[in-house]
Formats: sequence, C-alpha cells, structure tokens
Amino acid sequence: MKIGSIDFGDRPVFLAPMEDVTDIGFRLLCKRFGASMVYTEFVSAEALIRDVKSTISKLTISDEERPVGIQIYGRDVEAMVEAAKIVEQAGPDLIDLNFGCPVKKVAGKGAGAGMLQNIPKMLEITQKVVDAVKLPVTVKTRLGWNQEQLIITDLAEQLQDCGIKALTIHGRTRSQMYTGNADWTLIGEVKRNPRIHIPIIGNGDITSAEEAKRAFDEYGVDAVMIGRATFGRPWIFKEVRDYLDQTGGKDLDFNEKMDILEELLRINVERIDEKRGILHTRRHLADTPIFKGIPDFRQTRIAMLRAETMPDLLSILEDIRQRLG
Repeated sequence: MKIGSIDFGDRPVFLAPMEDVTDIGFRLLCKRFGASMVYTEFVSAEALIRDVKSTISKLTISDEERPVGIQIYGRDVEAMVEAAKIVEQAGPDLIDLNFGCPVKKVAGKGAGAGMLQNIPKMLEITQKVVDAVKLPVTVKTRLGWNQEQLIITDLAEQLQDCGIKALTIHGRTRSQMYTGNADWTLIGEVKRNPRIHIPIIGNGDITSAEEAKRAFDEYGVDAVMIGRATFGRPWIFKEVRDYLDQTGGKDLDFNEKMDILEELLRINVERIDEKRGILHTRRHLADTPIFKGIPDFRQTRIAMLRAETMPDLLSILEDIRQRLG
C-alpha cells in the first residue's frame, strides 16, 4: 500500500492522531513496536498562524519516527492553506486534514467533524491545500453528521477528486462521538467502489490483533488505524503485526510492559519537565490494560495518578511490580 511515494508494505497499521496522547515520546514507542505510520497531535490552523508556542511545539518530529504525518484542523480556507504551508516547512511525510474530530470545542465551531455540515467548504479547503503544498495531502473524516446523513460514499469520491492521496474513515457519525459501535460496512462500501483508487484506511474499535485482521479480511481496507486502544499499550502494534504476519512473536510479560511505561515516563520528563511529563504519562497509566482486574487496586491507582514527582511515581510502580511481577 502506498500514499504518494511512501510504500507501507502489506496491511499496514497506523497510530491515530490524538490530542494530549500522540506526542513524540509516545509516537517513538509505537514506531518501535511496529506502527507503520504515526501522526502528531492535531494542530489548530488558527493557532499556527498566530505562532502560539504550545502549538508550534507540536510540529517537532524526529527522523526515527518516519514516516510521520502532521494533522491540521480549522474552518477558514485561507487559514488552513497558510497552516499547511507552515506545516510543510516542518518536514513531515504528509499533511492530514482533520474533518472528523467530534468534540464540541472543535466541531461546534465548524471545524473537524463540523465540516460534515458544510461539504462545499470542506471540498474548497481540501482542493486549495492540495494545490498549495508539494507534500501528499490526506483526509480523516467520519460517516456523516448523524444517522440521517450518512454521506461518506459520495464524499469519498468528491475528496478523491480534490487530489488527496488517501482517506481515513472513522466508522461513526459525529453525533455518536465515541459511543456505540463503529460501523465498518460503509467503510467497506467505499473501498469496494470501483471509482475509488486511493487507499482507504479504516478506523474505529480496533482493540485487538483479531479485529485488525477482520478489518482487512472482511472490509478490504488498505490499512487500519488504531486510536484509543493504544492508551498505555504501545505494544499493541507488535501484537497486531505478529498476528498478521504469523511470525510467532513472543508476547511481552508484565515486567516488560512495566518497563515500557516507565520508559515513556522518563522520555516525557526529559522532553518537557517533571510536572508536565508526569501529566502526559498519567493518561497512559490510567488506561493501560495491564492494571485492569487487579484486586484491591483502587488506593494504589489513586496514589499513582496523584503522584507529582518522578521518584514518588517510580516508587509506586516498583511496589506494583513487587506485588504482581
């Protein structure tokens, strides 16, 4: 499967762009464990143009994580074009346009999934960004605004006509947010459309290697993208790759997974500072599956998520190791 000149090989598995999750430390770990493509946290076009420091910092990428995409969102045509030009200077391998984020502060203002209510503007933004940059441009969107407006089959053709090099489809509407189950039938319908010749990447509810294989086998997608199932579990890419490639790779044990989470903590603290590095890591510690089902874990969990210094947090993690490792 190729996007532009980037060859991802057979059945690639991508890390979804996620706010406050896909920072460079986490991306590097996911890449190490087999992610075929990683994306930065999504970036506000307006904030980029205003040179907001915290937004500019999201453009920092490393050659070790390539291929890497930078995703931008916004509702203004000129702002999106200018932001795309700024992003191009940061040197990613592609630029992704976010027409899928459902959260109120984005979609409620007409950006992200809000664009599903203004298709002419979505297409205008897409066309003008494609024309303005030399990098491959891709799009990520949803099935439609709600169940009464499932427009993705026609929209996919329209976006392709604008010159995008790949389309990622999350199998929910904006109204669903992240509730219910992702509907892959429409993703499969888009892929089977004989008029579609760009890669179709499926996203939504891929939480295991078996589900990833099913997405490829039943719906024919060119790649799958994993989002929330990566929280505290960057090794999911190894699990999926081992299963898809039938390599018979050895599963990581509890202590190896703890090593990975502690490494993520150290990377974040070194990259930012102690306070914010711990905050960046808490999301993963809160959601990692390796702590689920541990009896009488509530107080330990609270202490872990309240720890404010690296020695305190490492001490708690070591206690967990001694208890379970």
